[in-house]
Amino acid sequence: MSIEALQHQPPSTVKPAISFLDLKAQFASIRDELTKRVLEVLESQRFILGPEVEAFEREIAAWNSSRAAVACASGSDALLLGLMALGICPGDEVITTPFTFVATVGSIVRLGAKPVFVDIEPETFNLDPQKVEQAITSRTRAIIPVHLFGCPANLDPILAVAKGNVIPIIEDAAQAIGSRYRGKPVGNWGAVGCFSFFPGKNLGCAGDGGLITVNDEAIADRLRILRTHGSRRRYSYELVGMNSRLDALQAAILRVKLPYLDSWTQARCDNAERYRALFLEYGLQGHVRLPQVPEYAYHVFNQFTIRTLSRDALRAHLSSCRIPTEVYYPAPLHLEQAFAYLGHRPGDYPASERACSEVLSLPVYPELPPEHQVAVVRTIAEFYGR
Repeated sequence: MSIEALQHQPPSTVKPAISFLDLKAQFASIRDELTKRVLEVLESQRFILGPEVEAFEREIAAWNSSRAAVACASGSDALLLGLMALGICPGDEVITTPFTFVATVGSIVRLGAKPVFVDIEPETFNLDPQKVEQAITSRTRAIIPVHLFGCPANLDPILAVAKGNVIPIIEDAAQAIGSRYRGKPVGNWGAVGCFSFFPGKNLGCAGDGGLITVNDEAIADRLRILRTHGSRRRYSYELVGMNSRLDALQAAILRVKLPYLDSWTQARCDNAERYRALFLEYGLQGHVRLPQVPEYAYHVFNQFTIRTLSRDALRAHLSSCRIPTEVYYPAPLHLEQAFAYLGHRPGDYPASERACSEVLSLPVYPELPPEHQVAVVRTIAEFYGR
């Protein structure tokens, strides 16, 4: 059904049961394949690393045009391992954004390093490259741009500053698998790229899982050692590492899902375009700011995040109409209690603080029925009296 036909359908007196994310719909479409592969792993009784994980690492490295991929236990661990592999130590400084999931900054702090915040671009929610250079000091040892919500950060100016100061880049691509910057997949621009397979991600497993992409074999080798307690051989330890291994069951599930990822991503992009058309149809441009897609970006829409000055009231109205939404994120990390020791105050990063008061994420998962999108936008229009 066309946008016009959907939009002009009369409102139903019964609201559809809308989900923010429906993982059961995806599972139903590949149930038999998943069941077969999981049973094969159970029959093998090989659960930690092994051939299933190695095969997944080869397949996803090829899919992402990366030289190597090192799987680990979570996206958070991917960030931590990436920092460890680059030798980040107590007292070092790492530049990143305060408008991100806590794992980005938590990984820095866990190593005794200091997070140095740089504000975001209001249009993309990503690190403002114009502010990065002024944050660099003699103690800066890494920069972590975040490809937030599936939109790649503007990397060229960040890479130029990093190269001029001999500072490695760690890409936080936890929400951005499949996205591309100037046609090249994210995770290939810096020293390492960090991905998450949390179930709600565009490529999700049945629990936690993560991955680091690398184009330097020496770094890849170091990562493989670090994820297994710093050991290459049993009871022989070259480094102080950690236990962060992807389970074979998770690798099997991800291997089934990977061939579908491109089509699932396209469905997310189609849903995003449908939202744009519907918001235009309902004349909501003056009330709601839609996600921006810069000319350099292929956005994969892990989230479809709008901005509005009346966010809290709009969210309450949608909730009363049984339409779920999410706020990513309600507070910037520089104002969270866990990082109060850094001494930041309200007003230090105004673009991030403003975003936290305005952002609202709408359902955008691949299987989202078009009529549910109509119901979402129609209900937003009712709120604004449109």
